[in-house]
Amino acid sequence: MQDNNEEIAKERVFFERAREAAESGNYDYAIEMYLGGLSHAPDALEEGHLPLCELALHRKGKGGQKPTMMERVKRLRGKTPLEQMLNAEYLFAKDPDHLPYAEAMLKAAVAGGYNKMANWIANLVFQTNNAIQKPSFRTYILLKDSYKALGEFDKALAACQHASRLKPQDKDLADEFKNLSAEMTMASGKYDQEGDFRQSIKDREGQEILHATQGVMKSQDYRMLAVKHARDELAQNPNLSRNIFNLAQALSDLQTDKADNEAIELLENVYKAKSDFSFKQRAGQLRIKQLKRKLREAKTALQANPDSAETKSSIEVLSAQLNNTELEHRQLCVQNYPTDLQVKYEYADCLFHNKRHDEAIPLFQEAQKDPRRRIAAMNKIGMCFFLKGWLADASDVFKRAIDSYEIKEDHIAKELRYNLARTYEEQGDADKALEIYRKIAQIDFAYQDVSQRVNKLRKQKNEPTS
Repeated sequence: MQDNNEEIAKERVFFERAREAAESGNYDYAIEMYLGGLSHAPDALEEGHLPLCELALHRKGKGGQKPTMMERVKRLRGKTPLEQMLNAEYLFAKDPDHLPYAEAMLKAAVAGGYNKMANWIANLVFQTNNAIQKPSFRTYILLKDSYKALGEFDKALAACQHASRLKPQDKDLADEFKNLSAEMTMASGKYDQEGDFRQSIKDREGQEILHATQGVMKSQDYRMLAVKHARDELAQNPNLSRNIFNLAQALSDLQTDKADNEAIELLENVYKAKSDFSFKQRAGQLRIKQLKRKLREAKTALQANPDSAETKSSIEVLSAQLNNTELEHRQLCVQNYPTDLQVKYEYADCLFHNKRHDEAIPLFQEAQKDPRRRIAAMNKIGMCFFLKGWLADASDVFKRAIDSYEIKEDHIAKELRYNLARTYEEQGDADKALEIYRKIAQIDFAYQDVSQRVNKLRKQKNEPTS
């Protein structure tokens, strides 16, 4: 248990340093730090792989250099699957448009049994290969084999279908499709066995408990020591950006208004002195984090005393402050990072939630150039058109998104189809709406209000017209 705690502590130090380096614009150092953390926690998707991918795109937008020839020679090998995965991820972080690096990450992740990471990178490779003008047959075969190894037989079938379209006369692929269909049926059947189903639930719950335990590893004493250490480092070298970000983060970790305000003031003052927006950006992030914490505390207080008019009023004020702060922050980020597709998507999402659909649409349209957000951005564009009453345009966008998204039964696929059905229903095309609602209900009967909508439309259809 001691060794495990030490590994957790090591990975957290690496990831925190990586985040701070990224926020200060020291991208190459941040890449090294993320990879250092991932060497201790190879399957840390949310803490390591995802933010590293975000960093790679941000670095590219800032004109970051691609890996040198020496780096490619050095990194395109490794003694173990973990070394191979991290070496490929290093190259991918410096050239996120080069699909073979992502494919090398996928192969190594599957070989090493890093299933969470493997699923994520496989989905990214799948969407990217679908979006390019001439998709690679070899990539679809890699995806088919990888998904099969991961037990994701529905996705393996989808990859096999795409490969078959490129080589329709390939008899081996046709046989493989049949085999995958059979394996998917068998895998689904296992959940009919009570023991297997209960064991899968037990395993998942165990992972969730472990993740929650890791999230509270920092004690208050540790946080206070971290602040003291950060103050000492800043005093020794007050001009080093990393030291400024470290102290701001350590103060924020205390989760008190006094510490939050000190961190924000520190960052704002440095921004005024250096005119470096990364400091103001971090100050904005901490201000949003502070307001979210205060809003959570107010909602908890209301649960304890539901009749408190003062607490209800406080929640309204805090909600308005949070909304306005997020809007202002996201707008400033877009103004200062005009080529960053992530910040455009985030600002568009804020505008969407504020019903400013005409402003959100062009930003979502630009954000969909990012393969990772393409489907989400299209879904939001369709919803903007729907809420504006442009129903024909909404249905066009939802249909394009559905055609572009290969996974047919996950949450995103169901949401796209539900939104399309809602659009048809609003247009008065009950037959098309009912057909889609029925298909969703066959997959997930409890999804939103699908069952009620099916019942309503069927009843309307069976009622005699006057």
